[in-house]
Amino acid sequence: MAITSEQKGGIVQEYQRTPADTGSPEVQVALLSARIEDLTAHFKVHSHDVHSRQGLLKMVNKRRKLLDYLRRTNAEHYKGLISRLGLRK
Repeated sequence: MAITSEQKGGIVQEYQRTPADTGSPEVQVALLSARIEDLTAHFKVHSHDVHSRQGLLKMVNKRRKLLDYLRRTNAEHYKGLISRLGLRK
């Protein structure tokens, strides 16, 4: 299932820097992570869905690029974000 607008709003509120923030790298990475987790569950049932797998790989690459950018520009926010999302170490 796709992420509902209520779920998306909750994620945005949890990771935004300011009350009007919807496009910071932290918010974008959190939203991508939620969509990636959703698609990962989808592939446990539909293992031959190649087109969705391509979309998943694009999302993973975009998240990786955003995390690299965040690490270069603000290392403290990067470390906090990966620990909150449970990504690596």
